[in-house]
Amino acid sequence: MNTTESVLDHHLETFAEQDLTGVMEDYTDGSVVVTNMGTFRGREEIEGLFEDLFAEFADPEATITMDEQLTEGEFGYIIWHAETPENVYEFATDTFYIPDEIIEFQTFAGKVSPKD
Repeated sequence: MNTTESVLDHHLETFAEQDLTGVMEDYTDGSVVVTNMGTFRGREEIEGLFEDLFAEFADPEATITMDEQLTEGEFGYIIWHAETPENVYEFATDTFYIPDEIIEFQTFAGKVSPKD
């Protein structure tokens, strides 16, 4: 397993466990996450993003399914879908730039529909 793959696996495992400390091990103060909800720079802002996501996905009825996961060099890519009491994530994708065993840059894009 290459380093990019092991960091991505760690990130996905700790996210699934809602382990905020574990997730944050993958980021530094220089990391950036770009989403349709805004750009999050540094550990403090990124931690706030994951706190909000964990709150949404904490409901026992929330589901998340990984559709594809691949790595190429220092890049990781995932496609997934999910449903929470608040939203339906019909199609979601994250791209990760993971040099030197850390997520330096991440993007998220998806079709997210709020439930009425």
